Amino acid sequence: MKRKVVIFTMMVVVLAGLLLLARFKGRVPAGRPRTAAVASKGLTAPDFVLTDLQGHNLKLSDLRGKAVVLNFWATWCPPCKEEIPWFVELQKRYGSQGLQVIGVSMDDDGDQKDVAKFAAANSINYPVLLGKDNVANQYGGIEYLPTTFYIGRDGVVVDRVFGQPDSRDEIEKNIKRVLASTAEPRS
Repeated sequence: MKRKVVIFTMMVVVLAGLLLLARFKGRVPAGRPRTAAVASKGLTAPDFVLTDLQGHNLKLSDLRGKAVVLNFWATWCPPCKEEIPWFVELQKRYGSQGLQVIGVSMDDDGDQKDVAKFAAANSINYPVLLGKDNVANQYGGIEYLPTTFYIGRDGVVVDRVFGQPDSRDEIEKNIKRVLASTAEPRS
């Protein structure tokens, strides 16, 4: 009888671990629409207007001429929390060269106060926008968090990374690529 209890307990622990792993690997919660990717490498990034934490609208196309890192994240996402300090550091280092990191919070409740508190606690030095499903859909449904798009000065997607990159160096390498891009739109 004890053996059955031990086996049952182990199964419950393994199942709970798998559920936590799925949650913290960056999967967006069920219910988010999943569509074919629209924002693809080599294509112009879909334009959008979203509201920042101060209530101002930011339009992506207004950033043409800048190298943009568009990072979809959430306050509950451990990999997002790990890479945010990297973005803060890289925005400081490369901002004067034309880099603009943009964070798009995909928190389900969309509670602006909680996102603002998180941004302040993490010293986020770049615009944080409140995400919406229609924008997420333009970028392929954002099935995993974090998801990051590297957009050249011409507005063209240079690369996209689903989930947390292997290292800060990988992010910096992509930033250098978009900083080297030209500001002329492709025909």
